[in-house]
Amino acid sequence: MSARPQRSLYRTFPYVSHLRVYEPLDVFDDDQQLAILEQRARGRHATEVLERSDAVRRLVRAVSDPFPHSTSDLVRVLHYPGHEGSTRRLYCPNQLAVRTSLAAESLGESIHGPLVDVLVPEVAREAHAARIDPDSFADSLARLHTRSATWGVPFGWFVLLHEEDHSEVVEDDGKVQTVRLSAPVSQCLDRARRATAALALAAPELDLLDELDELANWLEIFSEDAVLELDYGPVAELVFPDDSPSDVRLGIESLAEGDMTGAAASYRRLANRWIPIRQLARAS
Repeated sequence: MSARPQRSLYRTFPYVSHLRVYEPLDVFDDDQQLAILEQRARGRHATEVLERSDAVRRLVRAVSDPFPHSTSDLVRVLHYPGHEGSTRRLYCPNQLAVRTSLAAESLGESIHGPLVDVLVPEVAREAHAARIDPDSFADSLARLHTRSATWGVPFGWFVLLHEEDHSEVVEDDGKVQTVRLSAPVSQCLDRARRATAALALAAPELDLLDELDELANWLEIFSEDAVLELDYGPVAELVFPDDSPSDVRLGIESLAEGDMTGAAASYRRLANRWIPIRQLARAS
């Protein structure tokens, strides 16, 4: 499936990919359902435009303050194929207030010294904390629908989504802007558990094992009717068509069979594809 946006905003931002969980309307509480119903008719591209426009406004503020000031939140809508040609409508709240809080916390752990206060001033952090309702913040934190990764897609995500899953390729003037793969959460959980079992026996020292365990624990909190989406973001232009899902799968299968040559070949293909992209994070 291919879609063409009205105008391209994808390449104006760094390479950020997202893993999102979409759930049925009845899973959300009354306030969330009202917010969803107000936005359910808006198209996906319009939502992406609103999110990026808001991000630009936060970045160009006269005073450094990356936090959202509005209490309203965007909702993404996924039209996922159902039985006999039907389509299910599922929803993913953006949860921007919680995600910016987590991002600021992560920044503070990775960058030390006065630079942190320059990027995220203490007065901005305090004002953001004062705007947040503690109960809704705790609920969103417990059911965080979106995970993000910069400068590439974590290999564990490719265990969850396969190349034959439902896909959407977003193009503009013949250039790929993003690629989205989606599959039922129950199916993604089965894939994670099978891969975890194989790696636990064949290669328990791999970091991928811990990553998959964490992903499985995260997916288990959502509805059985939920759908998981991998949104490549602008990095799709550099890798699409992408064989990473099959390379990760073949690598795990090779390890389980004791085929170290096959496992090394799979990893080499992945490294050749993704290491140059991750090195862009350190480019000047």
